[in-house]
Parts: sequence; C-alpha cells; structure tokens
Amino acid sequence: MSIIEGLQDFVGDALALLTPVEASWQPTDLLPDLAGEGWRERLGAFREEASRLPAELLVVLVGNMVTEEALPNYAIALQRVARDATGTSETPWARWLRGWTAEENRHGDLLNAYLRLTGRVEMREVERTVQHLIRNGFSQGNEGDDYASLAYAAFQERATRLTHAKLGRLAAANGEGNLARICRKISADEARHEVFYTRVVGEVFERDPEGMILSYHATLRKLIAMPGARMADGRAPGLFEDYSAAVLRAGVYTTHDYAAVIRHLNTAWGVERRSLAGKAARAQDYICRQPERYELLAAEIECRALERAPARFSWLVDGLDR
Repeated sequence: MSIIEGLQDFVGDALALLTPVEASWQPTDLLPDLAGEGWRERLGAFREEASRLPAELLVVLVGNMVTEEALPNYAIALQRVARDATGTSETPWARWLRGWTAEENRHGDLLNAYLRLTGRVEMREVERTVQHLIRNGFSQGNEGDDYASLAYAAFQERATRLTHAKLGRLAAANGEGNLARICRKISADEARHEVFYTRVVGEVFERDPEGMILSYHATLRKLIAMPGARMADGRAPGLFEDYSAAVLRAGVYTTHDYAAVIRHLNTAWGVERRSLAGKAARAQDYICRQPERYELLAAEIECRALERAPARFSWLVDGLDR
C-alpha cells in the first residue's frame, strides 16, 4: 500500500473541515434578491456600490473569477490522488475531493454572478476566456507525483486565500462593501482547504520525510505554476502576463507574498529541523533558502513584469490599458 493510500483514516478524520451543505453559504446569500417588489432599487444600490471599484481592481477580480471557473481542470488533477474510479466511491479521499469540489464550485458561481450584475463587464468576452482556459488545460508541472500534487495544492490554497482577502480589503477601502463580504466568504473557504492540504502534507513528511522533501523540492524548482497561466481571450496574446501585471500593480499578490507562502509552509512542515542526508539534505537546503532568495529578487522580478507595453482588456465595458 502506498503512503497516499495509507492516509485514508487520516483524511477521514479531516473531513470535518468540509461544511455540510445545509450549513453552507450559497451565492444568492451574498447578492441582491431580484425576486419580488423592490428588486430594481436593490439592484440599483448594488450597482452604485460596484461602480466604486477601480477598474484596475475589476481586472484583478475578473482574472480571479476566470481562474476559479476553471475548477474542472484542478479536480481532474487531484483525481489522480483520490483515485475514485467510479466517481461515487465512499473512501475518505474520494469524499474529500467531491466535497472540496462542491465547495470550490460556489466561488466561480458567486464571482460570475457578481460581475454580471455590475454591468461593468463584457461577460461574453469573460465567458470566452473561461472556455479557453478549461480547454487549454492545466499542468502543475509534476504530474505522476502525488506528493508534489499535494504540496502544490497546499501552496495554492494559501495563495488564493491571501489574494481574495487582500482584494476584499482593497474593495472595502474603496467603499465596495458587497465585494468585500464576498471575498471574505471565499477566503474563509480557502483557509479551511489550506488547513486540509497542509495537514496532509505534514503527515506525509512524518511517514516519508525523504520522499516528501524531494517532491516539495521538485515543485519549487519548477516554480509554482499559477492555475490561470494558460488563460486566453482568443484575441491578443499574453493575457495571463497582462493580468499578472495588473495584480502586481494593485498589490493584490506580489513576489513578497510568494516568498511568504513558502516561508509559512516551510515552518508548518518543519522543513528546517528535519535530519536528512545526501540528496534529501541538499533539497532541504535549497527549500530553506527560497524565501530569502525571492525577497531579494522581488524588485527585479516585478520590474520586468511591469515593463509590459500597454494593451486593452477585452473584459471591461469601458476598456482599460493593460
């Protein structure tokens, strides 16, 4: 039995991190009720508040929503870990993957509906982008390595949590309380999911420290591929790079944040304290040096990203140089 298969009981204990459907929020809870009398007034007030969101943050939000909507790609990638051959298995791994997918599915639905109701977004262009991204697929760079897939998931859940939380704070600072509440809800989900994957990887470290350190090393060596890296709008090339530059300009996710996520995970998994030898020890040393390395390179990396020539996003009604 593999280490991953041997984690079924551990995963079963962690299923409590999923929220029962009956207790879960739903997208309609956070959007104006368009049924019954007064819906025009409710929608008008919603749109007035949404108009306060700067176009730069709207671009970031669209990119985040597109990335969330590509959930089928990520579920397929994690299916390799869950190994649910029937799609209805009751093993803990299978139950986690389906429960995680069901919770994550609400994020794209909610952001999609929010953007549609604002009236500020060319939704057909956004929908094309979503279709392109799902069709183009997703690669985390270490397919066939279950340990690497779990380390990647832990990293991305934390990065996504931070991104949504920071965007929510910026929305609130601009007087857009509706989006701020939406981002807090999504970020809270990501926090629970982060706890799951971080705990699971921590357990793998205890059972197979050498194997896990080598997989984590391989993940960082290839850089952490962003889930939306293959997004396209079918028009101008380099959409993801333009979106990434917008995220940097807005301060929503920076190289410093990337370094901070690695530092956090290194601490959570006790990477520095582990007694290893040979190739594993060299991988350990590499991993421990990465947060400082990215901090030192942050200015150079971000300067290169921000040097992109101006362009226009097809997503926005009013357009925006990107």
